[in-house]
Amino acid sequence: MLGPVETRSVSPVFIGRAAELTTLLDALDRAAAQGASPATGACGEPQALLLGGEAGVGKTRLVEEFTAAATRRGAVVALGGCVEIGADGLPFAPFSTALRALREALPEEFAAAAAGQEEELARLLPELGEAGSGRHDEQGMARLFELTVRLLERVAAGHPVVLVLEDLHWADASTRHLLAYLFRTLRAGRLLVLASYRSDDIHRRHPLRPLLAELDRLRTVRRIELARFTREEVGRQIAGILSAEPDPVQVDEIFERSDGNAFFVEELAVAACQGNCTGLTESLRDLLLVRVEALPDSAQRVARIVAEGGSTVEYRLIAAVARLTEDDLIEALRAAVGANLLTVTPNGDGYRFRHSLVREAVADDLLPGERSRLNRHYAEALEADPTLVAADARVMRLASYWYHAHDAAKALPAVLVASVVARRRHAYTEQLGLLERAMELWDAAPEEVRSALRPVDCTEAYPPCGCDPATTPLRYLDLMAEAAVAGRFGGERERALKITKRALRLLDEDPDPLRAAWFWAQRSRLVQAQARGDGWHELATAQDLVRGLPPSEVHAEVLALAANWSMLHRPGPEAVAAAERAVEYARMVGARDIELHARLTLSGLKVDSGEAETGLAEMRQVLEDTLAEGAHQVAARAYVNLPSEMQSVGRDREAAEILREGIAFTRRYGLLDSEAWAWGNLSDALYSLGQWPQAAEAAAHATRVGHGAKPRGAGALKLAHLALARGDLAEAGRQLATSRAHYGTHDPMSQHSVPVARIALGIAAAEGRVDDARTELLKALDAGFPPGTHRYGWPLLLAAATAEADARALPAARPGRAEILDRLAAAVRELTTGAPLWAAYDHWTRAELRRTEGTDTAETWSPVVGAFECLDRPYDLARVRHRLAAALLAEGGDDERDRAVELLRLSAAVASHLGARPLADSVARLAQRARLTLGHGPRQAGVPADPAAELGLTSRERDVLRLVADGRTNRQIAEELFISPKTASVHVSNILGKLGVSGRGEAAAVAHRLELFTARPLTAGTTH
Repeated sequence: MLGPVETRSVSPVFIGRAAELTTLLDALDRAAAQGASPATGACGEPQALLLGGEAGVGKTRLVEEFTAAATRRGAVVALGGCVEIGADGLPFAPFSTALRALREALPEEFAAAAAGQEEELARLLPELGEAGSGRHDEQGMARLFELTVRLLERVAAGHPVVLVLEDLHWADASTRHLLAYLFRTLRAGRLLVLASYRSDDIHRRHPLRPLLAELDRLRTVRRIELARFTREEVGRQIAGILSAEPDPVQVDEIFERSDGNAFFVEELAVAACQGNCTGLTESLRDLLLVRVEALPDSAQRVARIVAEGGSTVEYRLIAAVARLTEDDLIEALRAAVGANLLTVTPNGDGYRFRHSLVREAVADDLLPGERSRLNRHYAEALEADPTLVAADARVMRLASYWYHAHDAAKALPAVLVASVVARRRHAYTEQLGLLERAMELWDAAPEEVRSALRPVDCTEAYPPCGCDPATTPLRYLDLMAEAAVAGRFGGERERALKITKRALRLLDEDPDPLRAAWFWAQRSRLVQAQARGDGWHELATAQDLVRGLPPSEVHAEVLALAANWSMLHRPGPEAVAAAERAVEYARMVGARDIELHARLTLSGLKVDSGEAETGLAEMRQVLEDTLAEGAHQVAARAYVNLPSEMQSVGRDREAAEILREGIAFTRRYGLLDSEAWAWGNLSDALYSLGQWPQAAEAAAHATRVGHGAKPRGAGALKLAHLALARGDLAEAGRQLATSRAHYGTHDPMSQHSVPVARIALGIAAAEGRVDDARTELLKALDAGFPPGTHRYGWPLLLAAATAEADARALPAARPGRAEILDRLAAAVRELTTGAPLWAAYDHWTRAELRRTEGTDTAETWSPVVGAFECLDRPYDLARVRHRLAAALLAEGGDDERDRAVELLRLSAAVASHLGARPLADSVARLAQRARLTLGHGPRQAGVPADPAAELGLTSRERDVLRLVADGRTNRQIAEELFISPKTASVHVSNILGKLGVSGRGEAAAVAHRLELFTARPLTAGTTH
C-alpha cells in the first residue's frame, strides 16, 4: 500500500521539541534585548545553554530549527563542530570554525573587537596573522581565553550573536577548558552560547563528565536534556517521512524497535517502506549498514574511505585516496548522497556522513589491516599534495594518519611537528598528548630517523646545558622535559609529575647534574601546585646538583626560584645571597627574563630588610625595563610586587595608582592571576584609605578573576577583613573559611597565615571566645615574624592587645592573661618599626597593652593620635581618637570633656561613613555613659542611656541574654542563633560576668528589671 508513496529519510515537519525550542528562543530574546544592563553597561544579558541527548534523539534537528529562527530574528549564527578524531584534530577546532564564520558575517565589528590582539588571537584564527612567538607560561592559555571572551563580548555588543558548538563529547581538552572559561566569565554582550553533546557517550571516566558537573553548579548555565519521542510523536514523524498517514500497526512496531529514538525511527520507516527485511533484524547496528550494503561497490568503497578520514573529508582528498576516475568517483558519491548516507558540507568542498552513528558503524566494520591501509593512503596523499586540506589542519591530520597507519618512522616526526602547532596555539593538553605519543613511538622508530631530529625543531623546554639545540640530536629526555612543561602549563600536573619522576629515574642511571637539577626545579613547581608540599626539598636538591657547576641558564633559574621561595617563606640573608647570585649568573649567560625576575626578588628583599628607598627605586627600574622590553610576565609581577612593598611602608595612596595601572596592563594581556593579586592588593590599599565600598568591589574581583587558588584566597580574606570591621561576624566567618580552603595547609607562608590568624582572632574576640583568640595568637607567635612580615605582624599584635584590653573585666579572661601579655610585650619589642606607619602601630599596641592594665591615660594616647594624624588612614585615626576621648573623659576636666566631644564627633563621622558598626557602637556607648551630645542639635533631657550598652553587652550577647531570659538552654540558644553550644556557653559566661551575677536566673531577673528588651529611643544628638 505504501510502496508508491514518496518517502524521505527526514521528516519535513518539525516534530515535538516545542518546549525546548521555546526555551532556546526565550534565551535568545533575553540575550538580544535592547537597552543597557545596569550590571555591565552592555546591551542584553548573555545566555549559556547545554543541550544533551543520546545519539540520534534529534539534537541536530533542534539546533537547525533554532538557528533558522534566530537568523529570521536578525541574529548572526556562528556554528562550530568538534571533530570526531578528538585529540588528533586541531585544538580549539569548533571555536576556530565559529570565529571564522563570525568574522565573515561581521567583518568590521570583528576587526574592531580584535584590534591590538591579533597576534594572540591568531592562535585560534590564523587568518588574523602570525601567532605570537613569545615565551610560553602557565598563564598562556588563560590569557588566550580571556582575549577570546572579550572578543565575543565586543562583537556581540551591538548585534545579537548565537554561538553554537556541536558534538562536545568529541571536544579536545583545550576546547573544553575554553568553553568552561567562557561560561564562567561571560558577563556582557548580546550573546547566546549553545553547546550540544551526546549524553549516552558520557561514561563515568569520559573527560566531559567533570566539565558538565562544573557547569551544573553555575547558576548562569541552563541544561536541556532531550527525551525520546512518545508513540504519538513517532507516528507524526513517520507520517512526515512517508507523506501519508501510517498504519497504526507499523507505528507500534517501529516505536517498539526504535524506543522513540528519532534517527532509528527514520531508518526503520524507510527500510519498512522499501520492503527491506534486513531492517527488521535484531541488531540496530546492522540496520545502519543496510543503506551502505545496498549501494554499488564503488559507493561502498567511498563510504569506507570517508568513514576513516574524519568527521568531514575534502573532495580532493577523497579523490586522491579512492584512486577512481573522476566520473566513477562522482557516480559513487552521487549514489551515497542519493541514499542519504553522505551529505555535502556547507562550504561545498567536501563530504560527511549524514549521521555520525552511520559513520561509526561503517568505521567499526573495517578490518584492522584495512583501517591502517586507508590511513597510510590518506597520509601519502597529503604528503604528496599538502593543499588537499586547509593549512591550519594539515599538520594535525597528517600526524593522525601516520600514527594510525602504524608507521613509526613517519609518525614520530609528524607527531612532533604537530606538538609544536599545539604549543603555539596554547593547547598544552593536546601538546602533552602528542608528546606522550612521540615517547610511545620513540623505540619503534629507526635510529636514523631519531638521530635526524633536533630539539630546536620540536621542543622549547630543552634544558640548556652548553650544547647547541640546533645541531645536537634530540634525546628522549628532551621529549620528557617538553612534556613536563606542557603538563604544567595545561593543568595536567599529575601526568607531569609522573613524567618528571621517570626522567629522574633515567638520570639516576645516566647522571647529568644540570638536567637533573632542571627536572627537580619542575617538580618543585608541580608539588606546590598540586598541594603536595611547599616544594623546598625539590629546590634544595636542585641547588645541590648545580653547586660548583659553571654558570648556566638552569643554574640561574634554580637560584632565582630558590630566592623567590625564600622571600615568601624564609626571608633573610640566605634569600638575598641567592637572589644576588641569580642576577649575576643570569647576566653572564644572557637569560634576561630570569635576570629581571631575580632583580625584582632582590629589590623586594631589600625593602623588607629596611632599605626601603633603595629597594623601591630598583623595583621601579625593573618595571620600566620590563615594559620597554615587552617582558609581560615579569612586568605583571612587578605591577603586583612594587605596590605591595609600597604598602608595606604605608604608602597606600601611591600604591593604589600603580595597582590600577597594573590591573589595566594585566587585563590587556590576559594575565589573570596577576590581575587577581593586583585587585587584592588594591582592596587592601583602599581599605586603609577609607574607601571601603571600592575595597569590597576590588576584593570581589580578586575572587573571580584568577585561576589560581591563592589569589582567590587573598580576595576572600579581604572581604572577611571588611566584614569584621563592619561587625558582620557571620559573613567574616564565611569568607575566612573560604580563604583558608583556597590557601590550604600544604604551603604555609607568613603573608597568608598571619593575616588569617589576625581575622580569626578578631572574630573570636568579637564573639567572646577568649581562649580561641589566644590560640590564634600563640600559633602565630610560635611561628615568628621573619624579616618583611612586620606588615602582617603589627596588625595581629594590635588586634591581640585590643582583644585583651576589651576582655580585662571578664572572669573567663583572667586565667593565662599574664603569660599572654608577656608574650605580646616581647613580640612588640622585637618587631621592626622602620617606617612611620609601623612606628605608629608600635605606639598604638603599647597603649593597648597599658589599657589591659587600666593604666592608660590621655598622655598615653595623645602621641598615638599624633602619629596617625600624619598618615593617610582615616579608620585607624578614628579608632585611636576614640581611645583618647575615653582617656580624657576618665580624667574628668571640662577642657578634657570638650576635647573628647570633638574627638568622638570625628570618630563617629568616620564610623558612620564607612559603616563600621562596632566602632560606631563603641563611640555611642562612650558618649551615652558620659552624657555627651555628639550631634549639632540640642540635647534632649531625660532620655536614658541604653543599660545594655552601659553594661558592655555586644549585640550578640544581647541576643543570647534575651533567650536566657526566656529560659532557653545553651543547646536551644545555639540552634536559634546558628552557633555551636560551646560558643553559646562562652556568651552566657561573659554575660554573667558583665552583669555581676552568679546564675542564669539572676541574669534573667536583671534583664527584666532593667527592661533591656523594651524599645528605647536613641540618645539625642548621637551620630549613628
